[in-house]
Amino acid sequence: MKRRDPLTPERILTAARELADAEGLDALTMRRLAAELDVESMSLYHHVPNKDALLDGLITGVIGEVRDAVSESDGTDWRAALRLRCLTAREVMVRHPWAPRLIGTRTTIPPGVLFYYEDVLGLLIDGGFSYALAHKALHALGSMSLGFVQELFSPAGGFDADAAEAEFEKLAAQLPNLTAMAAAEIHANDGDELGWCDSQEEFEFTLDLLLEGLERRLND
Repeated sequence: MKRRDPLTPERILTAARELADAEGLDALTMRRLAAELDVESMSLYHHVPNKDALLDGLITGVIGEVRDAVSESDGTDWRAALRLRCLTAREVMVRHPWAPRLIGTRTTIPPGVLFYYEDVLGLLIDGGFSYALAHKALHALGSMSLGFVQELFSPAGGFDADAAEAEFEKLAAQLPNLTAMAAAEIHANDGDELGWCDSQEEFEFTLDLLLEGLERRLND
């Protein structure tokens, strides 16, 4: 008889992450997770208090991947170090495309996210920012520090490019600029895992624009 690995919080979170990666966040239920682990649903609650704790653990794990992938600045100037951190975070989010939606819908902040922002804030302070300017910088960067941006016109469940284009076409006469933009941009970014308003090109464009502006403000 094959010996089953003992159930642990780490094993549960790993299985949850793999399930979300494979089938999306909507597939992640406690019953389905228990089936993947070949245990009874109630067994999960001996290690994870509830579904919210599981989701917070997933976020902490994803943010941990970013923290593990980037070292301290090692003398690199704040702008290069922060840019690398944001782009590294984006690589992680692309590997786990369910994570931005999950982060954006949480009503509490998991401790792992707070520690991540402590790292980001440290880069700014070490780079010469005052706490006041660093606070403004964090607001300006928003979720870009975590590797994604909030999409325009995107519902929580995701963005349907075909439906959006059809809606714009119905109102083409009244919305000439939005219609033209949609026609040019929506299908040009079909291959972007995180959405048409969150393409890699647009992410880097916006990030560089913000960093240039922050550098000018720092040197004023």
